[in-house]
Amino acid sequence: MHDDRTLLEGRLSRFTADHLAPAVHRDRAPLTLTAWPVPGEPVPFAEAVQQEFTPIEVGAAWGRPWSTLWIHVTGEIPAGWADVPGTVPEISVDLGFGTGAGFQSEGLAWTPEGRTIKAVSPYNHHLPVTPGAPVDFYLECAANPDVANTGFRPTPNGDPATAGTDPIYRLRRLELVLRDVAVWELQADIFTLGGLMAELPLASSRRAEILTALQRAVDTADPDDLAGTAADARAQLADVLGRPASASAHRVVAVGHAHIDSAWLWPVRETIRKCARTFSNVLELAEADPDFRFACSSAQQYAWMKQYYPELFARITAAVQRGQFVPVGGMWVESDTNMPGGEAMARQFVAGKGFFLENFGVETEEVWLPDSFGYSGALPQIVRASGSRWFLTQKISWNQVNTMPHHTFWWEGIDGSRVFTHFPPSDTYNSTLSGADLARAERQYREKGRGTTSLMLFGYGDGGGGPNRDMLAAAHRLESLEGSPTLRLDSPAGFFADAEAEYPGAPVWSGEMYLELHRGTYTSQARTKQGNRRSEHLLREAELWASTATVRLGRAYPAAELAELWQLVLLQQFHDILPGSSIAWVHQDAQRNYAAIAERAERLIADAAQALVGEGDQPLLLNAAPHARSGVAALAVDVVAADAGTVSVEQVTDAEGRPAHRLDNGLVSVVVDGAGQLSSLVDAASGREAIAPGEKGLRLQLHRDIPNQWDAWDVDEHYRRTVREIDSVDALALESTPEAATVVVTRSFGASRVEQRITLAAGSPSVAVTHTVDWHEKQKLLKLGSSFDVHADRSASETQFGHIFRPTHVNTSWEFARFEICAHRFLHVGEPGYGVAVTNDATYGHDVGRQTREDGGTTTTVRQSLLRAPLYPDPAADQGLHVLTTTIRPGAAIGDAVEEGYRTNLAPRVVRGAHPVAPLVSVSNPAVVVEAVKLAEDGSGDLVVRLYESLGGRARATVTADAAAAGVVATDLLERPLADGATADGASLDLELRPFQLLTLRFRR
Repeated sequence: MHDDRTLLEGRLSRFTADHLAPAVHRDRAPLTLTAWPVPGEPVPFAEAVQQEFTPIEVGAAWGRPWSTLWIHVTGEIPAGWADVPGTVPEISVDLGFGTGAGFQSEGLAWTPEGRTIKAVSPYNHHLPVTPGAPVDFYLECAANPDVANTGFRPTPNGDPATAGTDPIYRLRRLELVLRDVAVWELQADIFTLGGLMAELPLASSRRAEILTALQRAVDTADPDDLAGTAADARAQLADVLGRPASASAHRVVAVGHAHIDSAWLWPVRETIRKCARTFSNVLELAEADPDFRFACSSAQQYAWMKQYYPELFARITAAVQRGQFVPVGGMWVESDTNMPGGEAMARQFVAGKGFFLENFGVETEEVWLPDSFGYSGALPQIVRASGSRWFLTQKISWNQVNTMPHHTFWWEGIDGSRVFTHFPPSDTYNSTLSGADLARAERQYREKGRGTTSLMLFGYGDGGGGPNRDMLAAAHRLESLEGSPTLRLDSPAGFFADAEAEYPGAPVWSGEMYLELHRGTYTSQARTKQGNRRSEHLLREAELWASTATVRLGRAYPAAELAELWQLVLLQQFHDILPGSSIAWVHQDAQRNYAAIAERAERLIADAAQALVGEGDQPLLLNAAPHARSGVAALAVDVVAADAGTVSVEQVTDAEGRPAHRLDNGLVSVVVDGAGQLSSLVDAASGREAIAPGEKGLRLQLHRDIPNQWDAWDVDEHYRRTVREIDSVDALALESTPEAATVVVTRSFGASRVEQRITLAAGSPSVAVTHTVDWHEKQKLLKLGSSFDVHADRSASETQFGHIFRPTHVNTSWEFARFEICAHRFLHVGEPGYGVAVTNDATYGHDVGRQTREDGGTTTTVRQSLLRAPLYPDPAADQGLHVLTTTIRPGAAIGDAVEEGYRTNLAPRVVRGAHPVAPLVSVSNPAVVVEAVKLAEDGSGDLVVRLYESLGGRARATVTADAAAAGVVATDLLERPLADGATADGASLDLELRPFQLLTLRFRR
């Protein structure tokens, strides 16, 4: 038999594109269109429909970037259409769509009464009409510019101030059409069978069988009369479509999905509208297909619907009760998990799960983070502490170097907690249920022979409309089809229950799931990261002092305001905001939000503090840290201890013969050489030199930083091969008082300038450096490095409720890929008996390396990534003034690093008052750190204390609340008693914690 396969496939492709697709619409009719362009930001429906609408024609240009156009659409369905069998009238819209969904114009249709109907987007461009009724609706059209498809080149479109004013779209189509159902069904048949055929081996009998059937269908379908022959053509495919899948076929559980970034290449205000559009589409599909299930995470997005689209939210609520609209995730947003602090990560679940329980009565058990940029080793414990049991991601499939060995497994956290985890082998969270997606899922599934089931998320994301009717048509055809995996429409919980039951001995992955990509997100948009860090610590203080004032004085607890502030912080932790990978508009909004958080939190702190200390002139230190400071107990208010010592200053000569300064406070001696770098750092307790022989501390280094792609996201390994030492000095000066000595170093480089203030304060076990950088570089990375005389085979980086160890050597490809790592407040390197802690006040990116010296000793170098300057998606990212603080503490154990991290991030807060205030909560063991003190979420007035074991060992401790408490009980994060949790009568509880254990205690008042 002759091999004419390619000819036959080419014929099928042309027939589908040139004849079948145009024939789906049997007839067309015009509509009457009038429009009102919104002069500024979007307005609500009720306001828009009161405006004066003027005629607009198909073909008209419309929409300056980020603007909105309202179109009023009226007309009549032609009378003859009602008599055409096998057809459905509808409206077809093309606002000027290009290719791709979610990154361009979108529209939402409304009834004249203000009810959302459905959205339109490039791959979902139809609107329903009621047969026999007049056409009358409003279409809200968003002129969102395409920021995605620039090839990572700078674009002005991410900021309305630079995006221009010329129209960027042209209205191509807005008309009535008569859809031929048989032709559309034939199109769906060919999509499914053609997609399956393309994935089967060339020598496969099944492949040949499908191709032959498709050719019979093309022969039967008359291009001049597709309406009359489509049914007969479908009959030619019935046999091959009806062949069931084999018993051993891979099983796919498919759930509708629409990954909507809560901000990214559009601002938050546009995300709210994207959600409304997508959810309107979902509800239309759910009403038409009772088997359809749609999974949606992010309580924030539901909250937006409740606030801005109450009618739509009511319909969502009804669909949730039917089991078709499925809340998942249990978090406020799909957060970054590398950089949020411990309490903030916990609050993602407190706020998210709390919203779902309050509004829907739903306990979300699956954590849903398909797109976040790596996953903290502390997350499994936090997930379990929230009452959840399953975890889903997909992003790890983006690894540059190594492939994850599992798709279904137990993920073990730093404390030993485990959570059942899956990441879809189809490698997408935007599937179209194509043959390629299903074949990829089966081909790549790594649990073959032990497991049989994987999850597939289908639907266009980011405002692309989510699932559409074409996908559901494919889903039903794929339920059991020979040569393909089987497919079942179900909820994520249905998948996880099946997968966990069939794979009881699943393998274990221990520790963080590091994404071998997007390492630049630890550094990009430094102001956003600084705002996050400041907000986390301000809210710690606000809750602590407000709780203390309520318990001590009976003052009203500002629960509503604190919840509102936390929700705003949690929103900014979304995985494209905090990582710095959004357009300028998003980060401008973030800065405004952080300023508002700071102002309101400071007011709460000041009000509570003033009430606590009373009227007076005595200076009192509010110590919100979990460790004593300046003689003031942890979590207490008191007078600063009198004798902190002094700092002596000595003029010396460095190794190059230049004038240098030795600063000594009796605890630490430091030499700042003539280049403004540390040439010596000695702690008095050990007498040991921390700086490696021939090396320096506090070296500024500038790297070329041009990643292959994903500018704001990525730091590629090749950056290390190009470096410039910033060691020239414009000026070097000394400022000295008995309480502190500071060497001020000024440097210039490129178009930028930096002032380094290297300070040793009386009584301080560390040297601090504050960098004030006027940053005007492009595609550069600024590092701050210090080389220590320490043989460290691993580094310890703070993460949520503990720290994670990472090797400093590069034995394997997994270690090689971790050339940039994330740390919270501290990073520690050490050898038995000696270590050095490096802390920061808002810097997350680090790298640690070591080398052997000629004298046989080992030099371990710790570098912080201070600033980047990517050009996409924000061409002005990080330009301007920054203030960043680092401390170095020699002779430090892990416990010292924990304490120093809090010290660096909780600035001394002194108020004037009449009397000290005893701590509301005390812990007998410093290894057990209090992370939060607050009042209960339910408004009962109970006192809630969150704490954790910080050193990585077992710890016994007594926790006591200085309050009238009837008893104390261990709870989950949502403050619900644990079935096997510790309890005690009264206000004190003896505990034994395992390494890094997180514990929430509720004191009943």
